[in-house]
Amino acid sequence: MLWAESGRGGLVELKVTRWKRHGHDRWYANLPDGTAVGWADVRTGDITVLVGEYRDDVIAVLTHYLRNNPEPVLSQGVPEAEARPMLPPLTPADDLSTNRPGESLRDLLDKSGPGLIERVISQLLRRPTEWDSWRKGLAGEWRVGAELNRLARHGWRVLHSIPLADKVDVDHLLVGPGGVFSINTKHHHDKAVWVGDDAVKVNRGKPAPYARKSRAEAKRVARALERYCGFPVPVEPVLVFVGVTDLKVVATQLSVRVYQERQVAALAPLSGVLTAEQVEQVYSVARHRQAWNQVPPAAIRKS
Repeated sequence: MLWAESGRGGLVELKVTRWKRHGHDRWYANLPDGTAVGWADVRTGDITVLVGEYRDDVIAVLTHYLRNNPEPVLSQGVPEAEARPMLPPLTPADDLSTNRPGESLRDLLDKSGPGLIERVISQLLRRPTEWDSWRKGLAGEWRVGAELNRLARHGWRVLHSIPLADKVDVDHLLVGPGGVFSINTKHHHDKAVWVGDDAVKVNRGKPAPYARKSRAEAKRVARALERYCGFPVPVEPVLVFVGVTDLKVVATQLSVRVYQERQVAALAPLSGVLTAEQVEQVYSVARHRQAWNQVPPAAIRKS
């Protein structure tokens, strides 16, 4: 356990531990609660800061430690949390924080959607196409994304259109003091929606598996985040309905939050689940495209 002079006028306690796995050989600087705030490559001496708030402390401690421990001995019984897999440095290409709401749908429409002439003919003939629902979905994600972005002033972080390995995506991910919320947007313009414990009906139609799929998606998100964060990350599923004339929730044991688009502001005051440091650590993992590449799609289909 080492102490470093803190830029905040006091001392910050950092524990430096050895981690050697998957071809990497590193020294990690961790807070007393086990949160990694930086690491140094034993072979190259390069230092990576994971939490900006501790930048000076991390650099000072790891530089001192590398100089005084040129050939450190691998400690026995390294805790599993310290041996968790690590993401490569974040590059602009892998940074999902720049994604706009509906990014995946927009890309698909741009690449594979109908051309101008086909769209004009369809409009003249009033003939619906398979792309109409995609455009409605895009409009719905924009509306919900705009509402979620308003929560930033309350300490929340928002990501949109997170691509998963099996060509699906998480519409929105909300990370903040109240935990993590995996948000699925459904646009049903001028329709009435009924939500039961395990079924959703639109205009009294056939039951749709929205709730089941939302729960499975939340489990998948939690697995990805916990893999790289090294601590439990509670993830709640959320269904947001856009443009509906009526939303009736009659469930008594529903484990999915259900809102209309303007009701997502109800998430703003939630707190007590993640610390400010954990929020930033979860967000730093969630924004990294490669964090989502190895989460098996079976996690969505099981629930």
